[in-house]
Amino acid sequence: MESETAFFLESVKKICPNVTDQELAQFTSKITVEELDKKDFFLQFGKTQKAIGFIAKGLVRSSFMDKDGNEITVGFYAEGEYATHYASFLTQQPSKYSIQCLEPTTMVCLSYQNMQWIYENLPNFEKYGRLVAEEILVRQQARIESFIFQTAEERYLDFIKNHSDLFNRISISQLCSFLGIERQSLTRIRQKLAHK
Repeated sequence: MESETAFFLESVKKICPNVTDQELAQFTSKITVEELDKKDFFLQFGKTQKAIGFIAKGLVRSSFMDKDGNEITVGFYAEGEYATHYASFLTQQPSKYSIQCLEPTTMVCLSYQNMQWIYENLPNFEKYGRLVAEEILVRQQARIESFIFQTAEERYLDFIKNHSDLFNRISISQLCSFLGIERQSLTRIRQKLAHK
C-alpha cells in the first residue's frame, strides 16, 4: 500500500513541485487506497462517481451500453492514469459509463468532498486539479477526434503506437469495441499491415 501511495504522491509532486511537506502531508491525509479484484467495478452506470481514482497498479476499462445492449469500450487506463467519468465526478450526477477492472487494481482515491476541502485549504493544489482536468479533457477530445478524422486502420496504428504495453492485457473483442470495428475488419487490417 505504501509504495502505491508513494507512486501517486510522486506524480502529484511532478504536477505541483512547489507544495510544501506540510501541505503534502495534509493532502495525503485526505486520500484513501482501494484494492479491487479483476471484474470489480470502480464505477457503475447510473451511480454517481464519489471519488476520482489514480491507478497505482492494474488496468481498468471504461464502457457504456448502446441502445441495442452492446457494451462499447471507450477507454483503457493503466498505471499512472486517472480512472474517472469526470463529468459525473464534477457535477455529482449519475454516470453514463462503467469503469471495470481488467486486472487486480489498486486505486488511490480522492473523494469529491475532500477535493473541495483541498481547494479551499491548500491553494497550491488548485494547479493539480486543473492539470488533471486538462489531461482528462485532452484524452477525451483525442478519442472523439479519432472517430471524426481517422480511419479504423489509423485508429489501430495509433493504438499500437501509444498503447503497445496494453496488447497482452486486453482481449481482441475489447480492442475491436474500442476501435469501433468488427473482429474480421481488425483481422483484415492486421493482414494488410503484415504485407506492407
